[in-house]
Amino acid sequence: MKKLLLSLVTVLLVAVACGEDEGASVVGGDPAGTTVTLMTHDSFAISGSVWEAFTAETGVTVELLQVGDAGTMVSEAILTKDAPIADVVFGVDNTFLQRGLDADIFAPYESRNLDVVFDHLKLDDNNRVTPISFGDVCINYWIDALPGTVAPATLEDLTDARYASQLVVQSPETSSPGLAFLLATISGTDDWEQYWADLVANDVSITAGWEDAYYGEFIAGGGDRSIVVSYASSPPAEVIFADPPIDTAPTGVLLDSCFRQIEFAGILAGTDNPAGAAALIDFMLTNTFQEDVPLNMFVFPASQSAGLPPEFVEHTTVPVEPHIMDPAEIEANRDRWVDRWVEIVLG
Repeated sequence: MKKLLLSLVTVLLVAVACGEDEGASVVGGDPAGTTVTLMTHDSFAISGSVWEAFTAETGVTVELLQVGDAGTMVSEAILTKDAPIADVVFGVDNTFLQRGLDADIFAPYESRNLDVVFDHLKLDDNNRVTPISFGDVCINYWIDALPGTVAPATLEDLTDARYASQLVVQSPETSSPGLAFLLATISGTDDWEQYWADLVANDVSITAGWEDAYYGEFIAGGGDRSIVVSYASSPPAEVIFADPPIDTAPTGVLLDSCFRQIEFAGILAGTDNPAGAAALIDFMLTNTFQEDVPLNMFVFPASQSAGLPPEFVEHTTVPVEPHIMDPAEIEANRDRWVDRWVEIVLG
């Protein structure tokens, strides 16, 4: 079902009846010759050849506007909603999605390629946002450095004395994976506040961000801690970037700890280029874009038809039942949970 893109302007939604690689759907006319501004986070990366393919296919040029992390990006979009500084936003994840929905910053749009997306990633029935990628924040461990080479199997195991002074995590105040891990502990333990008190007693280390943890205190960067909050896709990254080359990932993943992050793209309400914005959303679900995502951002494509790099197939285990939480529940409780975490861990 096609929807009105802008509530104040009656526009005809014209769907091009062709395959996903034959062009982009058009809202209100042909966008060829226009520029679309894509607001995104600082970790966004896509090959230049992909943008060239989009322009060749649609005649539309993409201009990137990178504005920090997901939280900063949503805040910027809300602050400028009356005069949007971009046409499309990408990288709003499920931990900040509800904030954007509540602020009414998105224009509904049902992509003609939406049927390729895994159903469990579609969190908004009104199609105000479109799933583009997903990844799992998980505990990683350096296999050969674990005490007694015994890998933790559950979240509760991390409070065991044998892992004392081994775990490094990121602060949920300043880090997206830090927030995701906090949510995993809230979802996955009987008493998350006591759980964090137990981690503190077990000498957990806290850093401001992922890089400080992974390439600072974790063994991968020369530190002395063997367990870290990272991603399910970190093991293939270790293989891909290893020098000298290796065939087996040196890190393992604690699947019981994984929290699923889903990244969405949405058309900003008030855009003056709805046709170009719709064309970009459609293109982001084509295999050209989707298959470029894993090795650039080390997350998984949202499309069921996209192929995966062999390194992902061989060295990544996707958790069958990751922790996930209703975006509305996260929005209603995030500040309170983080404040309580600060009291327990840093207070």
